[in-house]
Amino acid sequence: MNHVVSFSGGLGSWVAAKRVAEKYGTENLYLVFADVLMEDEDLYRFLPEAAADVGGELVILSDGRDPYDVFHEKRYMGNTRTAHCSEELKSNPFYAWVDALKGDTTIYLGIDWTESHRLESARKRRPDYKIEAPMCDAPYLSGTDVKALLKKAGIELPSLYKLGFAHNNCGGCCVKAGQGQWARVLEVMPERYALHESKQEKLMAAIPTARPFLRMTFEGELKYLSLKEFRNHHESNKQIDMFDVGGCGCFFD
Repeated sequence: MNHVVSFSGGLGSWVAAKRVAEKYGTENLYLVFADVLMEDEDLYRFLPEAAADVGGELVILSDGRDPYDVFHEKRYMGNTRTAHCSEELKSNPFYAWVDALKGDTTIYLGIDWTESHRLESARKRRPDYKIEAPMCDAPYLSGTDVKALLKKAGIELPSLYKLGFAHNNCGGCCVKAGQGQWARVLEVMPERYALHESKQEKLMAAIPTARPFLRMTFEGELKYLSLKEFRNHHESNKQIDMFDVGGCGCFFD
């Protein structure tokens, strides 16, 4: 039996992998990370340390494209409804790699008991695979519990968590993230924000159908703002919804 963990670089997938290793051992255990090439630099420090703590084989997948390459190819930008960057760079390569394995395989995701509905979503999307989520089972852990386990293992918390982000994916710059998260990026990682702003402006200039993904309501009307427009709005001290965080639904949505 093969045991394949979607090893995202987040804390949830690390704990899920540890539970799999404790239950089944590390033979035929694969920790598979799909790299979108726009990750936080500290993820690449955390990933091998976390994998070494779990055991098994760390597998890194990448076809050389980043999300903006996908947007150029598909001629539209990912957004809150359709994150084709996730499909092209994460889930499709992951399942293609799984398909190449010989023998029965169980896939494990890093979602926890607070997101158990996402497990059902993943199963519906991929009915031909056996998919489990060890963190959805007892003992149920909080975010504080997980961080305490990480500290006990002697592994430093990834930088994005230290900066207040809920996830350690895509450098904190997911197209499904909302106003609050992008404001956070602008405040604590202005150079990274500027990079995404520049890439977005170039994409929209080259492809008129590539519309922005950030949503904001003005006088009851929903509008879409580019990262440049949102930066100007935020730097003018105008109101934004800091509770609008959002986030990627890779493997689920």
